[in-house]
Amino acid sequence: MKPAPRLEAIWLKRAKRGPMDPVDSAALEAGRGLAGNANRSGRRQVTIISRERWDAISRALGVPVPPSTRRANLMVSGIDLEESRGRVLTVGAARMRVNGETRPCWQMEEAHAGLQAAMDSHWGGGVFAEVVEGGEIRVGDTVAWELPLLDQALPDGAGVGG
Repeated sequence: MKPAPRLEAIWLKRAKRGPMDPVDSAALEAGRGLAGNANRSGRRQVTIISRERWDAISRALGVPVPPSTRRANLMVSGIDLEESRGRVLTVGAARMRVNGETRPCWQMEEAHAGLQAAMDSHWGGGVFAEVVEGGEIRVGDTVAWELPLLDQALPDGAGVGG
């Protein structure tokens, strides 16, 4: 049986370009991001990577690269982040709207030769999101995509009872 999707890791950044500190729990604040993180507010409040995608990138490079190298705030497993723009991801009781793909930059190449190119396909750099509903999150929390309302999924707003 396949394990349930879950939150694998949380990292907080003390300062811009500063180290990524692993923590077991953190507070997500609506409209702000992770409490105690250097980069907050705007549309890029939280960055998220996939354990499966990161493992594939490490295999492609032929060496294990620590996931903290990506400088993302959260690592999830059992959830595919590719093409997820506009979707709402729940982590524990918190909710985040994915606003787009986090494109790999020169810092990835600086961290490990070939990493930037290896991350370039299939949204390998993960996603960035804004916190819609805050809450305390912990490593091990359940992670899931929120299903769209039936009315939102149908063209022209035609829904049940409509």
